[in-house]
Amino acid sequence: MIDKEVIVIGAGLAGSEAAWQIANSGVPVKLVEMRPFKSTPAHHTDEFGELVCSNSFGALSPDRASGLLQKELRIFNSLIVRTADKFAVPAGGALAVDRSKFSNALTEILSNHPLIKIKRIEQLDLPSKENITILATGPLTSDDLSHQIQDFTGIDECHFFDAASPIIYGDSIDYDIVFKASRYDKGDPAYLNCPMDKDVYTNFRNELIEGEQANLKDFEKESANFFEACLPIEEIARRGIDTMRYGPLKSIGLWNPKWGDLFDRDNRLKKRPHAIVQLRKEDLEGKLLNMVGFQTNLKWSEQKRIFRIIPGLEKAEFVRFGVMHRNTFLESPKLLLPTLQFMKRKCLFAAGQITGTEGYAAAAAGGLLAGINASLIAKGKSVVTFPDESMIGSLMNFISNRNKIMSSQKKNKFQPMPASFGLVPELTIRIKDKRSRYNAYQQRSVDVLNIFKRKLDYIFNKDHTLVEIN
Repeated sequence: MIDKEVIVIGAGLAGSEAAWQIANSGVPVKLVEMRPFKSTPAHHTDEFGELVCSNSFGALSPDRASGLLQKELRIFNSLIVRTADKFAVPAGGALAVDRSKFSNALTEILSNHPLIKIKRIEQLDLPSKENITILATGPLTSDDLSHQIQDFTGIDECHFFDAASPIIYGDSIDYDIVFKASRYDKGDPAYLNCPMDKDVYTNFRNELIEGEQANLKDFEKESANFFEACLPIEEIARRGIDTMRYGPLKSIGLWNPKWGDLFDRDNRLKKRPHAIVQLRKEDLEGKLLNMVGFQTNLKWSEQKRIFRIIPGLEKAEFVRFGVMHRNTFLESPKLLLPTLQFMKRKCLFAAGQITGTEGYAAAAAGGLLAGINASLIAKGKSVVTFPDESMIGSLMNFISNRNKIMSSQKKNKFQPMPASFGLVPELTIRIKDKRSRYNAYQQRSVDVLNIFKRKLDYIFNKDHTLVEIN
């Protein structure tokens, strides 16, 4: 029996993961990607899995929600996370990657897979209901396809505004002012830190607030629907004089050894900088640096002027300025099952940020589940859901129709959701200590997923040769 071909629309993180999982189960894939034929407001290349915002997948430790999600994905041989591991750059306790090497590797792996056929065209409509299809077009789905999806679902599109941080040349900063350190000296000193005194900070905040904004289609400053986890730095500044200092510019836990001992002769803590701007490596050599937490909608000329107020960045040269773009997502609880199938069409799946998940690992998790289930349908087998106790399962429950059934707040407007321990079921034994509780969540997840994976391997009854990630 020859397995049916699966169509995957979109070669971002979710689409790349889905295509890999399907092809690696022995099912042929047609992977459709519109770039470079047609680009988006946020993409800069035609590579698969391009990271358009940060280069970070979030905290690496499995006692953090994003870290547990990464750990779960490794259990299932996730292409996205294993490639991220391979091209990781120093980022303290986070998994951050060299964007260029990461996306180049994904493109090469998928392009050379014997069961994946790449189509560089714009998908203008939904494939027929006879086709097994995964929609992984992300939050920047093209207008024509967005209208087709809207007609199919009968629901007005949801959206919010997202932003990306600027990237600067590492050799253009002043290393006499900027110093290396990780917060509380945890791990290697992976971040570069630009200290600010109170006067500089106050002036910087005022300039941010008064800075001229870029004009965006469908964007109205008074009613902009921002994603709270990715606010523009100028919006954070507007929320209060010290809001940035308790957010991306907090100085606690950071100290330059050149300033001498942390404590004075009377064992009193010396005064710390009023605020600190952090820079994170985009590549292993540190040639490119990301301004951490500096998503922005300022005009490019204003970014150059205002960000050069930051001590150590007076002569900073910008590789890429920050940009803001409209992100579209589905009202998934009204449309999707926990299997990521559309309720109206069981051979049609959605995966990634278009479903309302947030974060790179969460996008990969959606691609993983959709890819597994599309493969099962192609093989004439029943679809599966991930265990509730896992971060993957809990996240898919939240964005799917099961969230609508289980929630006591059914009237709340659906909003995108990142991985969170608040989504997973409570433990049978109450643990007060947060770190111990999160470790218990982790162990429970790993235990149930190892059992689940053995059952899944049995269902697939794999008799083909897997393609390994080199």
